[in-house]
Amino acid sequence: MSIKWKDYECENLYDELINSRGNPRQPAKRLATYLSKLGVDELNKRRQLADATVQDMGVSFTVYTDEGNIDRAWPFDIIPRIIPAKEWNQIALGLKQRLRALNLFINDIYHEQAIIKDGIVPSYLIENSKNFRPECVGVKPAFGVWAHICGSDLVRDGDGKMYVLEDNLRVPSGVSYMLENRAITKRVLPEVFGRENVLPVDDYPSRLFDMLAALSPRKVKQPEIVVLTPGIYNSAYFEHAFLAQQMGAELVEGSDLLVDSDDCVYMRTIRGRERVDVIYRRIDDMFIDPEVFDKDSLLGVPGLMRAWKKGNVALANAPGAGVADDKVIYAYVPKIIEYYLDEKPLIPNVPTYLCENEDDRNYVIEHIAELVVKPANESGGYGMLVGPHSTKKDQDKFVKLIKENPRNYIAQPTLALSTAPTLVGSDNPEPRHLDLRPFILQSKDLYVTTGGLTRVAMVKGSLVVNSSQGGGSKDTWIVDSEGA
Repeated sequence: MSIKWKDYECENLYDELINSRGNPRQPAKRLATYLSKLGVDELNKRRQLADATVQDMGVSFTVYTDEGNIDRAWPFDIIPRIIPAKEWNQIALGLKQRLRALNLFINDIYHEQAIIKDGIVPSYLIENSKNFRPECVGVKPAFGVWAHICGSDLVRDGDGKMYVLEDNLRVPSGVSYMLENRAITKRVLPEVFGRENVLPVDDYPSRLFDMLAALSPRKVKQPEIVVLTPGIYNSAYFEHAFLAQQMGAELVEGSDLLVDSDDCVYMRTIRGRERVDVIYRRIDDMFIDPEVFDKDSLLGVPGLMRAWKKGNVALANAPGAGVADDKVIYAYVPKIIEYYLDEKPLIPNVPTYLCENEDDRNYVIEHIAELVVKPANESGGYGMLVGPHSTKKDQDKFVKLIKENPRNYIAQPTLALSTAPTLVGSDNPEPRHLDLRPFILQSKDLYVTTGGLTRVAMVKGSLVVNSSQGGGSKDTWIVDSEGA
């Protein structure tokens, strides 16, 4: 049975592949024709092949539950999401602009705080920030860059316009799944890559390595780079191991490292100690150094902050970068861009209500059934309320939370997130909502992945795309149909 795109129901939604009249969008025409000829039965066979490939490759993630930690196979949909290269080029410029401004902001916050003195950002937002680290004041990381790896979440609204939903600047995850999604798609839909000019993503590990190597305090030909992981029980351990292997870097835990009396970091090896130049750390600030932060932490390295402050080791991302990874600070990013770069934002924010503001707070409480309410510093879809899909009990609970701690909450309108065809049953593909997390690197230079991790809400009508909340993902194709 062939796929009939005319029967694909995406009215009142912006679909990434199919328009409201049931016709494929220009960049997706070849793919849609190919899938239609392939037919539903063959497409389902390819899906089963994809599931088997995920199992064979060991692509997994961990979900934390009351019953314990559960390892699950990575949920993958085989129908790619397509974005034209011409549009992506403009998005990439906007993402570079955004990270450049955010790093200038972080650096300013830990030095002159000019943006506060000039009245652009209120001082109490920093004073009350959970992620502001007084221990980082005065530190000067290489190139003035604190957030070296950023994952900015993008969404497309019903009008077809792309928005930044949030920035992830502490320990952003998901890039390994972007790479694995491409590898799986090449296995299950190999014929398509001969017909489409899909721009590659597999240069990310080498780009990441080069970015990290540029941070080395020692100007040596081969700096020692390590990936610091909390261990096998972390939800992103697959990614830690994957990136270390792809870069040719050592995967280490805190107990593998030590800071000696010379305030340098060394790695314990069977050949003896080896000095470490750059640490790509996948551990939260509060656990990286028990001498400075959580004294009971067994995950970090005693003396690590001392070594970093003295410039003997580089940390990516730098401690304290999370001061800009705050959903309240997010609302000020357009002003931050204009303040530091004297430019208008190339990608707009989603309109945001700050519950600390009395007028905004009253509006949010009055319209809570229509809005998405988020805590300032949570991630992974935890602790949020999606108003239209919530109960009266949930709404009353969040009204109470907002009143108790208004600084900790923002609200945004419920966007009509774009959709894409997704194979969720044995019949024709159905539209499912999605977002996109591209990754931006910054040290000496700036780099944006060609696309990113597309996350999909596998449940019909759901807007929650996080894998920890039951979401899946699909390959993201930047298609250069114009030879750009």
